[in-house]
Amino acid sequence: MAAEIIVSASSGVGEIRIQRPAKKNAITTGMYAAMADALETFGSDDAVRIVTLRGGDDFTAGNDLQDFIEASAAGDAAAFVAVIRFLERLCDFGKPVVAAVRGNAVGIGTTMLLHADIVVAGVSARFRLPFAQLGLVPEAGSSLLLPLTVGRMRAAWLLLAGEFVGAQEALAMGLITKVVDDDRVDETADAIAARLAELPATALRETKRLMREPIYDDVRRQMGAEASIFAQRLASDEFRTAAAKALTRSAAS
Repeated sequence: MAAEIIVSASSGVGEIRIQRPAKKNAITTGMYAAMADALETFGSDDAVRIVTLRGGDDFTAGNDLQDFIEASAAGDAAAFVAVIRFLERLCDFGKPVVAAVRGNAVGIGTTMLLHADIVVAGVSARFRLPFAQLGLVPEAGSSLLLPLTVGRMRAAWLLLAGEFVGAQEALAMGLITKVVDDDRVDETADAIAARLAELPATALRETKRLMREPIYDDVRRQMGAEASIFAQRLASDEFRTAAAKALTRSAAS
């Protein structure tokens, strides 16, 4: 398991923590695989009733672009496959997921939240979907889930313009559940998770299933369609050029 993914469980609550602060929690191939493994383990463990997903001062800067550029240049599909596996495990996860977000939640850092059930964000939280700017397309079923969550016009703006959205605006559009002070994000998420863990486990799972079931097949189809185009875009000159520029800007800042 990747050292940057910290997995633990206590009192009915499993935790997946992204811990790579030097890179603003940018996610590598190994980290995606570790998170997918953790979801599989928690999903089959009856002692775990709720799962929390969290980062640090930044939730995550999204994909590690250097990791993806190198994999793309080498023709190595492992990075892409690891992302898809994680997203499929998250989409299929039958137990409630509570996310705790501070700082930046970029790209998949935002789209994965569409598969969470409760999202607690700090006042510093900022959400951004810069897929088009990187020559890519949305993933995680977000081209379907985002319009359903925030409305088509807002979704179009988020996905096409790729600008940051603050915590209060994200709350107003229904992208997140609650906004609290940064120093209360973890304790608030923990309190919610603990409260849910005390409730009848089967009732929680069945409630989540009933909410998800009407659109589940459509979401999985959309994820497949997105993945096919995303893979093509990773091999494109547009992506390589845009990603190289993004890395240059990041190094200079």
